[in-house]
Amino acid sequence: MSDTPPAGQRAGRVMLICAWIAALALATYWFGNWEERRANPNQQPQSMHGEGFIEVRLASGRGGHYLLDGQIDGQTVTFLLDTGASAVAIPADLAKRLGLTRGAPVTLKTANGLSTGYRTHLTSLQLGEIQLHDVAALITPGMDGDEVLLGMSALKQLEFTQRDGTLVLRQTTSLK
Repeated sequence: MSDTPPAGQRAGRVMLICAWIAALALATYWFGNWEERRANPNQQPQSMHGEGFIEVRLASGRGGHYLLDGQIDGQTVTFLLDTGASAVAIPADLAKRLGLTRGAPVTLKTANGLSTGYRTHLTSLQLGEIQLHDVAALITPGMDGDEVLLGMSALKQLEFTQRDGTLVLRQTTSLK
């Protein structure tokens, strides 16, 4: 008598193992997407048009920060709104991938002390349907990650209000 289970039983065990592996992979994928949406609930920001304005409403992410996906010169990036930053700040590695040119060096005062950044210029910056043109920015070599700080060089062109975990960005448009 053999200790080996019949072929049908072996096939059943293999199918059960495959089903468990597929279920774990699907759960990992789903929870990863859920976590990403929790961190950045504004991956596809919705715009609202009114008479003479465009608005984008943003939900706060974890920790009360406002992140949103947008574009720099037609390429998708993730912005972190930072009213304490005087300019749009782009990590050096991301700036290189975006094809941005380093301009004049500038001394930056950051929470970590002084560092050197480089002036650059963004032809266009898009937040939902809000379009900004000719935006001053800085390439910041000491900045890690792929998030772009959306500082006042862009935000000063908009009205913004925050209430109950929602930030509203409003761009005034010319009436036609």
